[in-house]
Amino acid sequence: MIKVYGVHGSPFVRKVFVALDIKGIPYEIVPQMPFSGDQEYLKINPLGKVPTLVDGDLTLGDSKVICRYLESAYPEPALYPADIADRAMADWYEDLCGGPVAEMAAGIFFQRFMRPFAFKQEPDEELVSNIIEKRLPPMLDYLEGQVPADGFVFGEFTMADLSIASPFFNAAYAGYEVDASRWPAMAGLIARVKALPEVAAVLEKEAKSLGLG
Repeated sequence: MIKVYGVHGSPFVRKVFVALDIKGIPYEIVPQMPFSGDQEYLKINPLGKVPTLVDGDLTLGDSKVICRYLESAYPEPALYPADIADRAMADWYEDLCGGPVAEMAAGIFFQRFMRPFAFKQEPDEELVSNIIEKRLPPMLDYLEGQVPADGFVFGEFTMADLSIASPFFNAAYAGYEVDASRWPAMAGLIARVKALPEVAAVLEKEAKSLGLG
């Protein structure tokens, strides 16, 4: 059986769980915190990041690589667009939202959720305000022009939709919601992705693991 090393709450682990669930692939979760310094874990993922997937003799340590592998090894149902140009754009959205956008959302989540609840520290609201008021809006402006008012980016749900929406699930745990009056298409896409049964099921488990459910 496939093993996934990681924890609920990571947007990168979430992508893998959702892909596996939609494809109906059974898997075992091996609890693993990122950057823990766990020497045994570093033997299979020297970066110390999560997730890591082990499928027989194959070990992969990056969510994008893992999801691409799952798409090739278990092609139905498809989670990437068939058109070459669309697939390239899906890769771009995944890089953008798994990189800069995810880092901003993680900053909000860390300051407003992790610092007060896990570390008993006051959040740095100046840093949060800088993210919300200055750094994040240009990204949302761009994405607002890319996503549809209804449905999903490439018609049917793909990993591109989850990649775009996923960082904002983490920001929402810290009280941040995309302003639907300013970015209605983005707010709508996030809501539609969140409502998918497989996504909703993973988010329910996350809420419990974070003490919210």
